[in-house]
Amino acid sequence: MNLDDHAEHPADGLYGQFRDVLYDAEGRRQWDRGWVRNTIVADCRRLLAGFVRGTPTTAEAVFGLAVGTGIPAWDTSGPPQPSPNQAALVDTHPHLVPRAQLQLDYINPANGTISAQPTGTLQLKAVLGPGVPGWPDVDHPTGTLREFGLVAKLNGAQILINYRTHPAIAKDPASTLERTIWLVF
Repeated sequence: MNLDDHAEHPADGLYGQFRDVLYDAEGRRQWDRGWVRNTIVADCRRLLAGFVRGTPTTAEAVFGLAVGTGIPAWDTSGPPQPSPNQAALVDTHPHLVPRAQLQLDYINPANGTISAQPTGTLQLKAVLGPGVPGWPDVDHPTGTLREFGLVAKLNGAQILINYRTHPAIAKDPASTLERTIWLVF
């Protein structure tokens, strides 16, 4: 018998998913893309190991949601599949939604409701309201979004723990994008 037949694979069930809903200036829902899988990247596993190991490793929880323009050519070729080895957004000047502006909740996996007790599912919700991000600017000719990632810190360095490319979202200055992300451990 092969020893690998009995090996545990605790990270096999680790995954992420997200849902985007766009609202117009009057608060009317323009579209809802439904739930889509996203990619937990390699640095998330390093971050989890840092939390478990503790000192001398310093592991800091999610401190923001980075959103970026990606590459405009993705609009015709389709966005590339995210790589589990992704270390940063393609946009070198992404907008960061800070943790203080994120709503974080545990989710009861049995019914999808918010739980007061820790569970194996964490929900992060970001609302990018009118004027957020403040593009166009010198680095972004439009307000179009094509990628995002959750960022944390490991030993003082910013790391990407979750990443996704997606079809272009033409985020005009009056619209609101509500992005909900689930991390399932």
